[in-house]
Amino acid sequence: AWPFSCDRRLTVPPPVHYHFCGACSRERYVTKRKGAALVRFGISIPADLIGRFDALIGETGYANRSEAIRDLIRNRLVDAAWEAGAGEMIGTFTMVYDHHVHELGEALTSIQHDHHAAILSTLHIHMDAHLCLEVLVLRGPAQVVKRIADTLSGMRGVRHGKLTVTSVAGHL
Repeated sequence: AWPFSCDRRLTVPPPVHYHFCGACSRERYVTKRKGAALVRFGISIPADLIGRFDALIGETGYANRSEAIRDLIRNRLVDAAWEAGAGEMIGTFTMVYDHHVHELGEALTSIQHDHHAAILSTLHIHMDAHLCLEVLVLRGPAQVVKRIADTLSGMRGVRHGKLTVTSVAGHL
């Protein structure tokens, strides 16, 4: 049914149609684009906050507010999944370590071999005569990825370790 109250009919359906949301009992505008339904909604936000947000998205190169808000939502969903320890995650663990610390190199290699199914790739760079940077690409259940990163971070000689994760692409 068309959302018009008169008898006018269009030869081409409009790109936007109304959808009644049962969850909140409100009408939403839904747009079909590239096979995915896009929902239009309004939010109330203080003027100073939206001004700061607009300045931020202008600096980061977003085409519009919608793109920036979609990224914020995705980031929060990934964070929530990570905090809950749910689902498969993929990410990188970056560490800086002193390769002169006794048996550290062997221990790092041993851990990587023990978790070969979760460690997809590594990159090793010599920063100077003592320090190395190593980046591991990890994929697996959130608990496994976190355990590997925590183990590596806690080793004597590892000066810095940082894990960055995202959900596996199909979940975004």
